[in-house]
Amino acid sequence: MIAHLVMAEKTLGEIVRELREARSMTQAQLAEKAQVALSYITLLEAGQQRNPSRQILQRIARALAVPAKQLLDPEG
Repeated sequence: MIAHLVMAEKTLGEIVRELREARSMTQAQLAEKAQVALSYITLLEAGQQRNPSRQILQRIARALAVPAKQLLDPEG
């Protein structure tokens, strides 16, 4: 029997956390720069907030200096 390994895709929260940490930003700094609540960033990174509005997604992307598309599809 051949075992198939399925690589789980990264969640939006994992992507945001990795980009934030790569920029040496705290959650509070990202929240302030993106003009969203700190609790929102905390929940997003924890995977408890999964569907941000387009406006919030754009704010977070701008705060991280990446295109919004990169948050949804880091490989593309």
